[in-house]
Amino acid sequence: MRPIRVLVAKPGLDGHDRGAKVIARALRDAGMEVIYSGLRQTPENIVQIAIQEDVDVIAMSILSGAHNHLLPAVVDLMKKEEVYDDILVLAGGIIPEEDIPNLIEKGISVVFTPGTTTEETIQFIRNNLKRSL
Repeated sequence: MRPIRVLVAKPGLDGHDRGAKVIARALRDAGMEVIYSGLRQTPENIVQIAIQEDVDVIAMSILSGAHNHLLPAVVDLMKKEEVYDDILVLAGGIIPEEDIPNLIEKGISVVFTPGTTTEETIQFIRNNLKRSL
């Protein structure tokens, strides 16, 4: 069985990546293979990296306030590229509680907010993969 492959991505103009790096390290330490996109990625870049790297999970970190636009755009592009049914999509960051139901309705599997432990994230990924390894 191969390791779970996770793309940790920073969509938009958000220049803060400490949380993304903490998650990336925790996932790696849990035995997952992590690809970090770097800062300021477009939805198109994120989806293309996910396809090229054959990832099982896209984990997006966003603090900029553009989550209602950027996160659904990633899901829409995944559907257009016919990879949404194979890749688990999750988000984390500074996202108001009132915006979370809409993001889930738009196709984000879960939204983690500050205070979520890395273990919760790891377990969610392990328990909710869309395809078997």
